[in-house]
Formats: sequence, C-alpha cells, structure tokens
Amino acid sequence: MAKEVVATKQAPAAIGPYSQAIKANGFVFTAGQIALDPASGNIVEGDVRQQTERVCQNLKAILEAAGTSFDKVVKTTVFLKNMSDFAAMNEVYGKYFTQPAPARSTVEVAALPKNVFVEIDVVALA
Repeated sequence: MAKEVVATKQAPAAIGPYSQAIKANGFVFTAGQIALDPASGNIVEGDVRQQTERVCQNLKAILEAAGTSFDKVVKTTVFLKNMSDFAAMNEVYGKYFTQPAPARSTVEVAALPKNVFVEIDVVALA
C-alpha cells in the first residue's frame, strides 16, 4: 500500500527529515507537534496551557489537511517536560479530544525540542 505525505502551511513546516503527517492504509500518523507558531516560526510564550493550545491547533490543521479530524483520532501520545503539568495540559486537551476519547499514553521526558513543555502526536482514521 502506498503512503501519502500530508503537508499544510497552517502548521509548522518540518524542520528535519520527516513529514508533518503520513497517510497510509486508512490511517493518518502525525509527527509530534510542539508549540511552534506556523506564521512566525517562534515558540508560543506562556505556560503548558498556552503551549498545549498551540499544539492542538497545529494538529487540527494537519488533520484537516489529511481530510480527517479530532473525532477520528484513535491514539495519542503526550510528552511532558514535567508530569506536574498533567492537569493543566489535560484541561486544554479535553477541549479537543471529546468522548469517546482516543487511547492515550502520557510520559514525562528529560527534554523536548526547543525546550517546550509539551509535544503531542496522533494516529487518526483517514
């Protein structure tokens, strides 16, 4: 089965040898999104709430470019710089991922690109 690259200017361009998303075999697999503003290329200032909001906006743009949406997401992975930010991240996350919520893994990591607080990737039905 062929794979199709998904790209949109409404989300940050890939800054390495990867794609914003790949559509394959009935699924869309996004790259991890951080709080980069696609217009300026800068990290969104603020706390984990503001960064999670930007991450979700980036994911929404990529999903729409792939012809799908948050309600078709089946799995997410959330990477947090500090697990004490879980409740704040979850508050914003819950506005985007409604019931039935996708399966999710959330892990604390030692560091994230550009020293952000949160990174999220998703798998959705195409």
